[in-house]
Amino acid sequence: MNEFQPGVRIAIDWGKTRIGVAACDSEGLLARPVETIINGPAAVGRIAKLVRELDAVEVILGMPIDLAGRQGIAADAMMKVADRIGCRIKVPLRLLDERLTTATAHRQLAAAGLSGVDRRAVIDQAAAVAILEQALDIERGTGAPAGVGWTRSRTVEEG
Repeated sequence: MNEFQPGVRIAIDWGKTRIGVAACDSEGLLARPVETIINGPAAVGRIAKLVRELDAVEVILGMPIDLAGRQGIAADAMMKVADRIGCRIKVPLRLLDERLTTATAHRQLAAAGLSGVDRRAVIDQAAAVAILEQALDIERGTGAPAGVGWTRSRTVEEG
């Protein structure tokens, strides 16, 4: 079994409107919210900048898998997002099943006493934290990185 590899990891909860970003410390002990990025033309560039600023060793992108464990239209769209991000960063990108992470984040924020309006402002970051915590738990438990490693798909233009 491999040991946990130290280094900052970044998790991304990519949404149609907002993108939640979380990061952990270099020992992988504490996942924390970083920021919410508005989904638009500058989003991938901002993610690449955060990877450099935080000196991340890996990026984990939440992958929308349906409750039956299948990849559907949303997962296909996320592969295009993965291609855009993967081509802009110099560290491994991993895709991790994000089923129920937003629901978990909603429950945790509600338990913390945040109203629906207040939750909306931070839910994407909280979902990114949940994705990152899941990835860290898997890696600590197995000694292997969580999720599936991204490789350039045929839909990305060479250049």
